[in-house]
Amino acid sequence: MRRTSTSLIKVILLLTLATFLFTSCGKKEKPGEASKTGGEKSYVLATASPGGTYYPVGVAIATLASDKLGETDHIKMNAITSAGSGENVQLLKTGEADFAILQGLFGSMAWQGKGKYEGKPEKEMRAVTMLWENVEHFVVYKEFAKTGNIMDLKNLKGKPFSIGKRGSGTETSGKTILTALGFDPDNDFKLEHMGYSASAKAMQDKRVLGMNIPAGPPVAAITQAFATIGADNIAVLEFTDDQLKKIDSNFPVWSRYVIKTGTYPGQKTDIHTIAQPNFLAVRPDVDEETVYKLVKTIYENLPYLHKMHKATMAIKLERGVQGLPVPLHPGAVKFFKEKGINIPASLMPPK
Repeated sequence: MRRTSTSLIKVILLLTLATFLFTSCGKKEKPGEASKTGGEKSYVLATASPGGTYYPVGVAIATLASDKLGETDHIKMNAITSAGSGENVQLLKTGEADFAILQGLFGSMAWQGKGKYEGKPEKEMRAVTMLWENVEHFVVYKEFAKTGNIMDLKNLKGKPFSIGKRGSGTETSGKTILTALGFDPDNDFKLEHMGYSASAKAMQDKRVLGMNIPAGPPVAAITQAFATIGADNIAVLEFTDDQLKKIDSNFPVWSRYVIKTGTYPGQKTDIHTIAQPNFLAVRPDVDEETVYKLVKTIYENLPYLHKMHKATMAIKLERGVQGLPVPLHPGAVKFFKEKGINIPASLMPPK
């Protein structure tokens, strides 16, 4: 009887231990929590597909944070690729990413519950800082660019056009712009869903005759297209002021942007396009001190970022809170207040 009781107790203990191990392994850790026992906090920064600007800038920010905060504050950051802003919103929501680079348009839609988030606002994000402007590059072969204006896309009716990866910020911003100008993107074109580098290669092979690539100049994929196809054969379409007003009426995030002559190989004139802001977002449950140290590190090491990508030249302290579509994280508020930056009431963290 005693042996049976002893065996039963052992079985119960083993089952209890197994249950504990299973629930512990399945437990979702908070940002930075998994490695705290080892004295290090590790964070994930979601970017976009290679060939654009999000990925190289995201890698630069993650590398900077790890280099500067790794030894002193035991903070490490890893940049990952993604389908862009759309997936990044989801990655923040599920906790698979702690930080993410987002389009101003996507941030505005998600926070307000409008557009593709109609009636389903996403609140699992806070702003860290404005970064640079996402410049619209609508590129077509010159045989279809009769005027050089965005409305030349009418000449591509029924033809293959790369709108960006499914669910990406590229796809959403492209469709938002075109819809505002009277296009029906899903029916007017034979849409292809590809990343930046793949789009440029597809244009080179004439598998698509146009592409939409919003990113900070110079964009690697656009440089690739100009270099391989030739500036005499392709054009980046322009926007008038009236067209800008139409596009900006639903989601006021766009502004005028001029791509200066010589930005791309063989580019002989300025290109008058439009742009929207990009910003660094973070989950609200990332601790205040980590966010504070990260944004402080970014602004104290801008020359480092400038060497990594020219788009980061647009990151300036005085513009750090301009155009943000979601409230700031408390850690960012602490930093900007220390620097004497006026923070609008609408950007203060929700209580």
